[in-house]
Amino acid sequence: MLNRVTLRIDTDDRIALLGSNGNGKSTLVKLLAGKLAPFSGKITRADKLSVGYFAQHQVDELNLDGSPYDHIRKLMPEAPESKVRGRVGAIGFSGKAGDTLVRSLSGGEKARLLLGLATFYGPNMIILDEPTNHLDIDSRAALAEAINEFPGAIIMVSHDRYLIEACADRLWVVANQTVTAYDGDLDEYRRMILSANDGRPASRERVKEQPAKPERSRNEKRTSPRQRVAQAETEIERINGIIAKIDTALALPDIFTRDPKQAAQLTKARAGAESALQRAEEEWLEASAELDEATN
Repeated sequence: MLNRVTLRIDTDDRIALLGSNGNGKSTLVKLLAGKLAPFSGKITRADKLSVGYFAQHQVDELNLDGSPYDHIRKLMPEAPESKVRGRVGAIGFSGKAGDTLVRSLSGGEKARLLLGLATFYGPNMIILDEPTNHLDIDSRAALAEAINEFPGAIIMVSHDRYLIEACADRLWVVANQTVTAYDGDLDEYRRMILSANDGRPASRERVKEQPAKPERSRNEKRTSPRQRVAQAETEIERINGIIAKIDTALALPDIFTRDPKQAAQLTKARAGAESALQRAEEEWLEASAELDEATN
């Protein structure tokens, strides 16, 4: 249960929710989406506010025996065939792909369909609950680009560091039955959590005194160096794929003069990906050195 929550969301906010599982992140986004009513207090909504909501568990609500076309057709019952097909193609299911049964779609394709349904009516706020689960590299890069291009507010719950760094400009921490704005970055937040888990004071001042590479948590210690090397290699490959996609977009002729806003958003996304890549490479080097020591 969440108490003493007094926060404001503006039209251009990009907010990422942080906090351990079970602390109320999903409860908060359901309140914001209108899927839950508050037990006390009130939520003041702007006139004509429209909210799109996407959560991975909604995959279970899809009609397995229907196609992406069938799902869009239900939302456009009077529209001509060409318009329905055009809308199906716009969410990533062109041609025969639009007639593929949902039960035959991959996890990433199902997520893409859900995102298309969530944004169908052009909401001015979108809530994303773990949106990158099951998404491939291309889909993750496309999602980050779409978030940065979206003109309304974004609230996201995600463990995908690249997505948060590329898209979020505000962090909210859901903990101790309340929600507070956090003015640090993800590295500071991680150090604060590690410090708290070690039983040391978790204030911002104490956090800043922590070394750049804090002691690993108990869960991380249980991961063998070989596993960490493999995980780091997978992460490096994933991030390099994202960077390649962004570079392709930035290489388009005259993008900085033709669409400076998109160019700025892509540049920000690339910077976030570069930071994530650097951390993954540092983890690989550290894990590789430990593996060499263990095998020699």
